[in-house]
Amino acid sequence: MTEAPSVTTFVVGDRLPWPDDPSAMNDPGPLDSGAIFVSGSRAPCSIRKISSLGVTVGSDLTPALGERVAVELATGQRPTGKIAWTHHGELGVTFDDHVDMVALLNRKLVSLTPDRRSMPRVEVHCPAYVKSGASLSLAALRNISARGLQLESDELPAKGTYVAVFVEGLNIPPGEIVWRRDKLAGIELFEELSWTSIIPWVREIIRAGGN
Repeated sequence: MTEAPSVTTFVVGDRLPWPDDPSAMNDPGPLDSGAIFVSGSRAPCSIRKISSLGVTVGSDLTPALGERVAVELATGQRPTGKIAWTHHGELGVTFDDHVDMVALLNRKLVSLTPDRRSMPRVEVHCPAYVKSGASLSLAALRNISARGLQLESDELPAKGTYVAVFVEGLNIPPGEIVWRRDKLAGIELFEELSWTSIIPWVREIIRAGGN
């Protein structure tokens, strides 16, 4: 049985990784494990979203707002910061120093065994074009991983439609729309998108100051 891919999201751009879509809280699939250090005690946690500025974690702890913490990532890195918010088993931590997201992604990939080495979910907001048949429409790319991507648009095709997605600087295999929700759609790619393609693309977006 194939192990389900992690739905931990790596946020590109100088943005805090607080959930901006309540549906993201219910994404099926496992999260990367980590640990949080509060007042000298270590407790396990799960990593939901991480950016250069902070991290959203799942934890049973209820630290006070502003309390100093450190978060140990699966890669072994341990950035320090403080509690920005708490809500129903989730904590938001703002980092003291920026985290290098490309280095973090590279360390994440290196930590995986070769047979499981695939690109994790990356949140990056940029324009995209969606082609289905003779129709071509503009959309916004919300996130992308080795096996699929999420788009937002008022003109997305119906569930079950085969589509081609075009994003500047990245060659994306065709896929199928496997779910639709309001203005959002999830696309499953017919071929896995190589991490060796996505990493240079992410690096260029960061270099250009993309959000």
